[in-house]
Amino acid sequence: MLINLGWRRAPQAPVPAAAGARPASGGGRLVALDGLRLFAALFVAFFHYTGREPSVERAWGVGSATAFPGLREISSFGWMGVELFFMISGFVICMSCWGRSTGDFFRSRIVRLFPAYWAGVLITSAVLFIWPMVVEPRTPSEILLNLTMLQRPLHVAQVEGVYWSLWVEARFYLLFSLLVWRGLTLRRTVIFCYAWLIASVLATRADEPLIATMLMPQYAPLFVAGIAFYLIHRFGSDILLWGLVVFSYLLAQHNMMLRVIGVSADDVQRPLSSKVAVGLLTLFFAVMAAVALGWTSWVRGRWLTTAGLLTYPFYLLHENIGWTIIHAMRDVRPRYLTLALVLAVMLLASWLLHRLIERPLAAVLRGRLKAAFAGFGRPDRRYGAGPPAGRRPAARTPAGPTRETGTAVTDATAAVPDQRSRAEPRQTADVVD
Repeated sequence: MLINLGWRRAPQAPVPAAAGARPASGGGRLVALDGLRLFAALFVAFFHYTGREPSVERAWGVGSATAFPGLREISSFGWMGVELFFMISGFVICMSCWGRSTGDFFRSRIVRLFPAYWAGVLITSAVLFIWPMVVEPRTPSEILLNLTMLQRPLHVAQVEGVYWSLWVEARFYLLFSLLVWRGLTLRRTVIFCYAWLIASVLATRADEPLIATMLMPQYAPLFVAGIAFYLIHRFGSDILLWGLVVFSYLLAQHNMMLRVIGVSADDVQRPLSSKVAVGLLTLFFAVMAAVALGWTSWVRGRWLTTAGLLTYPFYLLHENIGWTIIHAMRDVRPRYLTLALVLAVMLLASWLLHRLIERPLAAVLRGRLKAAFAGFGRPDRRYGAGPPAGRRPAARTPAGPTRETGTAVTDATAAVPDQRSRAEPRQTADVVD
């Protein structure tokens, strides 16, 4: 029965399982998701290198039908790897944020996204400046704005075409932060997901671009499906959670029909089968369902965990730099050898970026952000450890309302940190998107 799911319990309380369902499970790194992320990244790369017609012609010097007559029939659907990324993102963001505060959420997203992204923007810009053979380099102003990750809403050219998906992710984080701020519980999360789906449908009929921008009708079903799969993984099955999955799938397959039309006209420049696209989408849902139900728990391998860590740097670097290398090697035969070498070079570059830049910079940024967030709301924030030189410290006064906060602060309470900051919530493994 649905009442056995513990919807009225506090988020940290044990949740009794519904009849026939698994008991609530915590977070933990799911290696199968690392493998899925690697597949999605490679699928997108194959699309860019062998299926996206304008880019293939510029990089290889011939069309995809000549360069890769057999492979292009598959790689032309590689753009759907981004759809899989969005589903995985919904799953892992919900998992990694369960029991965390809003500050923890924002810190984890900043630390995860920006160090590799800043490096990717600068490295790609340098490569395009030195070898502008396939893609024109961006202006200094455009590069600087790209560092903010806000170039797309400002209609400024992107250093890499794949950056459009980061703007989608950023909007998802903003919406989800509202739920994190309220506190993640099963009840609130399910209500949030149903409300988001319904509101996203209504937004398609509203003549208000800002509403559609925030609710993302085209991609909301994918994120919601990922969240629903995590809830099934954590709390077990019930009709409301599987209803979310079905609702999301029905909307997503409709959106996929529209996506196929746009990709056919703009990217592959030939008709694509909507049946194949919906079939792949159905496969993605089936695989995520298998992960949610624990059917992939047998998947093991440290190399998959490493591959999962390299997926984001690879995604950031592969497109324009890959085309530049392909252009320089396009006379090498067979072309499949060039393709394999380019993929190997980009994976190596991703590993170097992760080890030499992303990890050290993330560690520094994490510490600085933690210290900055800890100082918010501190009465002595203005002067730090003490008053500035030449300024006498304020005399102690009896407890009473302060001018800054309007709350009573005594010597005893000032010396004791906030009890909420002492009891750190249990942190699940951050399986990043």
